[in-house]
Amino acid sequence: MEQWFKQKWFQWMLILLVTILWGYSWILMKDALQYMGPFTFSALRFVTGAAAMLLIVWLLRAGRPPRSALPHLIVVGILQTSVVFILVMYALKFIDAGKSSLLLYSMPLWSGLLAAIFLRERISKLRWGGVGLGIVGLLIVMGADALSQQSKDVIIGELLIILAAVSWGASNVYYRLKLSDLPKLQVNAYQMLFGTIAIALVSWIAEGGEPVVWTPESVYYVLFTGVLASAFCFTIWFMLLGHLDMIGATMPSLLVPVFGLFFGWLLLGEVLTVSVVVGSALILSGVFLANIKREH
Repeated sequence: MEQWFKQKWFQWMLILLVTILWGYSWILMKDALQYMGPFTFSALRFVTGAAAMLLIVWLLRAGRPPRSALPHLIVVGILQTSVVFILVMYALKFIDAGKSSLLLYSMPLWSGLLAAIFLRERISKLRWGGVGLGIVGLLIVMGADALSQQSKDVIIGELLIILAAVSWGASNVYYRLKLSDLPKLQVNAYQMLFGTIAIALVSWIAEGGEPVVWTPESVYYVLFTGVLASAFCFTIWFMLLGHLDMIGATMPSLLVPVFGLFFGWLLLGEVLTVSVVVGSALILSGVFLANIKREH
């Protein structure tokens, strides 16, 4: 199997599979709100996902992290799992799935900015241009909604998604500072576990008395997003990281919102307005440029 991961065609096949599954999962996350509250769904998804991740860690004999790493794993779990998906799922009550995926995957822009501040990474003019281009794209998407007199809830939902993207970017920087020496698969499993505990607590406080409608569809949504979109996709992705070049590492951030917008249009009938299309092009171009690193 290790030999296969070194083959370019196999890498790109897996990248395409993972990004399609991640893009499609946005549709399920949106539709799941018909059956349960947003925090309850996140808790069920990540209980399932964390259990599957821990099983994978055990099967692959990845081991347990040292005790000294546990506080840092808790911080990453709160930033990357708890905050991101509490905000995202709540915001999905008000805004389209495709637009939500687009706004969340502005994350590399915020990662770059935070890395420049906290990791002292130098940012080239090209990368600064990418950050600026992406932010202009965000302003176009949100500004068009504000000018078209969208409800206040839509604007607040968009701001929550962007805040989630910033939190995700912060978790990446914190990981680089405190956990980069640990195996990536181990980090993801345990941060997901700790993040799930926080989500479950929020769910119990905010939605503890609300019913969950169990149907074949709602069970499918929980299992797909928990086992496939979370545990399976992240496992495959971490196994690929050791073999991917810069373009390969950038592609998932570019493709997920593309598939999210496509599936939102195809399956949920979401409208692709001119502002969303133009803003998408600018954001994705900005993400691409912001992740280019010149070789010295």
